[in-house]
Amino acid sequence: MNYLQVFPLLAQTAADVAGDEKVSMASIGMFSLFVLLTLVVTYWASRKSSGAGAFFAAGRRITGWQNGLAVAGDYMSAASFLGIAGMIAFFGFDGFLYSVGFLVAYLTVLLIVAEPLRNLGKFTMADVLAFRNREVPVRALAALSTLCVTIFYMIAQMIGAGVLVNALIPGDHYTEAVIIVGMLMLVYVIFGGMLATTWVQ
Repeated sequence: MNYLQVFPLLAQTAADVAGDEKVSMASIGMFSLFVLLTLVVTYWASRKSSGAGAFFAAGRRITGWQNGLAVAGDYMSAASFLGIAGMIAFFGFDGFLYSVGFLVAYLTVLLIVAEPLRNLGKFTMADVLAFRNREVPVRALAALSTLCVTIFYMIAQMIGAGVLVNALIPGDHYTEAVIIVGMLMLVYVIFGGMLATTWVQ
């Protein structure tokens, strides 16, 4: 069984399990409150974000513990819990070794990518490459490569989020749940930038 066969299987199984759960009005109320709170945080962050520095780096006002909590929230995500558990279940120790790459990647990004970018006053690899080369082709290729890499990560994230929200709503609304969560994520990032993303995490 290859990797691409795992995702539909997880989605179908998770959707079936979620459909059997009884819905509680308290759960729906808590979820709605959480969504409202995160939208308020996003609105607050959007009023404080002006310029590229504020959007991409939160104006460099994020403290170490705030950033650490946000990174921990990113790491303990649906992709980690569903994806790594599934990888270990299907591939054994080889699947476990895959999870080690996440930890190593944080150090790699911190030391080899983030620090030089900060020293250059840039925010993304595309900014650096576009500064040295032709801007339009570089940014187009950077966007394409980003989409190719993150789409597989986002599949696992959307499966987990869709299952969670579907468990709170009466009936089978898995597809709608995935769309709602995806739209909320877009709102957080587009309007709030790094400041809203950090606090929401």
